[in-house]
Amino acid sequence: MSAFSIHNSSLTLEGIRKGVENQYFERKGRDTKASKLANEIIGMLNASGGVIAFGFAESGEAEDLAQLGPEKLDAYRKIINDFIHPPANVLLEEITLPDGELIFLYHVEQDHERLFHRKDNEDVFLRVADSNKGPLSREEVRKLEYHKPIRAFEDELRPDFDPADLRKSVCEYYREQMRFEGSFEDLAIRRNLAVRKHDGVIYKNAAILLFAEDPSKYIPNALVRYVRYTGSERRSGQDFNVIKDERFEECLPRLIELLDRFVHATLRDYYYLDMKEGKFQRIPEYPKEAWLEGIVNAICHRSYNLQGNSIYIKHFDDRLEISNSGPLPAQVTVETIMKERYSRNPRIARVLSEMGYVRELNEGVPRIFSAMHQSMLADPVYTDVNDTVTLTLQNKVTNHKETIHADVLRAIEDHWKDFTPTQKSLVDHLFENFEATLDSLAAVVAVGEKSIKNNLKGLEKLDIVERVSERLRDKNAIYRFKNK
Repeated sequence: MSAFSIHNSSLTLEGIRKGVENQYFERKGRDTKASKLANEIIGMLNASGGVIAFGFAESGEAEDLAQLGPEKLDAYRKIINDFIHPPANVLLEEITLPDGELIFLYHVEQDHERLFHRKDNEDVFLRVADSNKGPLSREEVRKLEYHKPIRAFEDELRPDFDPADLRKSVCEYYREQMRFEGSFEDLAIRRNLAVRKHDGVIYKNAAILLFAEDPSKYIPNALVRYVRYTGSERRSGQDFNVIKDERFEECLPRLIELLDRFVHATLRDYYYLDMKEGKFQRIPEYPKEAWLEGIVNAICHRSYNLQGNSIYIKHFDDRLEISNSGPLPAQVTVETIMKERYSRNPRIARVLSEMGYVRELNEGVPRIFSAMHQSMLADPVYTDVNDTVTLTLQNKVTNHKETIHADVLRAIEDHWKDFTPTQKSLVDHLFENFEATLDSLAAVVAVGEKSIKNNLKGLEKLDIVERVSERLRDKNAIYRFKNK
């Protein structure tokens, strides 16, 4: 369906009616009071900007604003001047729909430098995810003011940037995703990624990070570094244990694509034995929804003005650590990170969302927790130490001490239906522990030692299990899956 807003080509009537409300979009019914609508606009001004569609019920049905009458309509037209301070950059677009209903679109432009509040009572609001938070406490307002200069970095103009350094394919992809009929240059200006001056177009830091061939040329350390360690600790000197160290330097959309492929190929799989079916289910070291969301979140929320550190992905045997420079943003602590969301780089986050690299704005952290729960892994852990935020994901792969040969896995699946209940229990125990003695098996299998020995011999004949001992009669002999 074609766009119907002359100020935002990505908006369609169908999207307004049925789209999911999020950080950048809100529907408000005709019965919303002007003061309440002003609060919503203030929340967007203090967050990431966006669009408020006034004259739409929760169901998406259009409600003709003309029925409010000229006097009330005029109050909604003057809402910015009457309720909001300081003067705000909000564009009101009045649209008559095909069936004759009048609706208002408030195009709210974010402002990095100023904090907005109500004129009458100085209440401050902040849009968080799909709702408006406030009035904010004095401490919350103080934190919001503190983070304004950090957020301003993505909005800084860069006269030194050469437009020839733009990655044309990514620029064109964004233009297509936005269904924008003009040039990318015009779109960048429309989305406040650039400004037009008498001597040409000047791009902002956000545009460089999103669309430059090599952002690090202009913003040092705008990169991601992957480091693989052997073991569970970082060591140095003679015990130096780094086995892989890769740097990724690309514009942010390409960076996400490259890291998606690279990390997926790097991570290991392990197997889960379905005791009912006798089938081995392959399970990834970490669920993709967790590690990819963690990487995307780090890219979206990094303090790019702190240019001494890159984003790090540190891969140990038992965990994955994803860290980025900068403290947690305003309103957010490690204790409240599941419910409190705030975008440090809203222009970057919005473009990545429009390009499809961020699925649901500000839902990344809950999705990480959910993915880890579904994979029966430990809860993610966030830390905020020395202005560095780190997400730690723990795995279960290290519980499996060795790799089980593929021939053994196939033999177990092929003969599972013929196994005795004791043999199934023995296989399950060996699968979890890799090796065992008669005493350790007797502690978990509810049969006598003689029965255990007989069942083990049956597994030995099938080339599934082997006995490791030089003595014929050795109570401490080790039993393990056969190493083909």
